[in-house]
Amino acid sequence: MHADAAKLIWDAQQALQRIKRFVASKDFAAYQSDELLRSAVERQFEILGEALNQLSRLNPDMVEKIPELPRIVAFRNILIHGYASVDDRLVWGIVESQLEPLIDVIAALLSED
Repeated sequence: MHADAAKLIWDAQQALQRIKRFVASKDFAAYQSDELLRSAVERQFEILGEALNQLSRLNPDMVEKIPELPRIVAFRNILIHGYASVDDRLVWGIVESQLEPLIDVIAALLSED
């Protein structure tokens, strides 16, 4: 694996792990009421989306293994460019339903040679 690709996957993994730590033992009400937590989670999703977007240009074959990649990048764009209209329920829904499966996919990519 190209060193730049490995770095981007590592960045994505770190962002996912941070989100997981940040939301541990939290529920939606806690998320919604905590401005700092919302900001931190959104920032990590931005990093995730940007790392995977750069990876898609560097190694298109590799990112084919990432389900919903275009949606991940689009979500990053919404967070950055549509920041005023970010829906907390949408972000939390992604945390609850998509975080763990994506953590597994990224870990598998990182372990490839």
